[in-house]
Amino acid sequence: MRTSNLKIALLVFLLIACQPAASQSVTIVDGDQILTIQTNERIPATILQRAGISITSNDTVLLNGIPSPRERPISNSLNLNSQLFLQIRRAIPVTFSAPQEQYTIQTSAFTVGEAMEEAGIQLHVGDILSQPIQSPVSNLESPITIRQARTLAIISNGKVITTASSAQTVGEALAEAGIPLVGGDYSIPSENEALPLDGQIKVVRVSESVILAQKPIPFTSEFVASADVALDQTQVLHPGETGLAIQRVRIRYEDGNEISRVTEEETVVRQPENRVVGYGTKIEIKTAIVDGVTIEYWRAVQMYVTSYSPCRSGGDRCYHGTSSGAAVQKGVAGMKLDWYLSMGGQQLFIPGYGFATVADVCGGCIGKPWIDVAYSDNDFVPWSSWVTVYFIAPAPANIIYVLE
Repeated sequence: MRTSNLKIALLVFLLIACQPAASQSVTIVDGDQILTIQTNERIPATILQRAGISITSNDTVLLNGIPSPRERPISNSLNLNSQLFLQIRRAIPVTFSAPQEQYTIQTSAFTVGEAMEEAGIQLHVGDILSQPIQSPVSNLESPITIRQARTLAIISNGKVITTASSAQTVGEALAEAGIPLVGGDYSIPSENEALPLDGQIKVVRVSESVILAQKPIPFTSEFVASADVALDQTQVLHPGETGLAIQRVRIRYEDGNEISRVTEEETVVRQPENRVVGYGTKIEIKTAIVDGVTIEYWRAVQMYVTSYSPCRSGGDRCYHGTSSGAAVQKGVAGMKLDWYLSMGGQQLFIPGYGFATVADVCGGCIGKPWIDVAYSDNDFVPWSSWVTVYFIAPAPANIIYVLE
């Protein structure tokens, strides 16, 4: 009895196994083309082939919206009475552009990120894509540009900050690193330049302060004639007073170090008062015994005395005459031109020399009170010393009060 039952079960199994699979409705979506077929095939590639649809190795087949291997049989877990959908995503060209290369792939990926994964492209910290990574591949109209990050060493406030950036300019990189330039701050290279090849960026922090500073204004000396002061003497008639100005000064600092000071404004709060110095015009006749000779004089001046003779005048030949027409001999004295024009004919007494009359022009007597005394060639005595020269009374009408 048991043997008979086994034979019956085996016969039923063989009858079922030999029956053809039941056909099923499959809707195929290929771009704008949609068609529905009845098929008992369970392999997507075969179904598409029998529907007359060709696919490439880069196309993607989706079963009920889920990517499915095209050669794998459809799972029996799907209800044979339910509608099946096969969708074909056709591969399209997608171009990636990096600094050193550009290449194009054929992909049926949904997003830029999936396409990059297919192409084996990895992004690193700081890299920037020209398109968001979730952008649909189908909407792309231009190559996907990859700006690769570079390692940067930013020096700011005495510290070195290492970062990576794919920014196009130094300013953008600093902003990304949270080190923006503020106010007068600047960077080396400048913020508008491309990232430096060596990756070194220096940030210079600039600050300014304004101070009010006092500035003394010096007074000047004013010389006036004074009949109350003896000739060749000076007397301070007014001491003078220093003025005062207030300056507005802007100080520039770079990284805490003072770089410059610029006076932006200056206001005078007190004008200086000139010092007034009176030079003497008071003539006093005095008497003195010099070298045993009693003289009356109206001026005594320390002068540098030199001597000359007809053939010792420094010229290219001997000169026996003077500017006044007198002969070059003892008793004649020469002075620079402007003094000669004023003092010509003035009687002098020179210790160690004796009396002399201003009767010649001394071309080389410049730079100091200087007088050149004459000799004949036979009695010449060399002079080169400072001596007090006495101007013999009476005083002339035309007086040089300040000898310069």
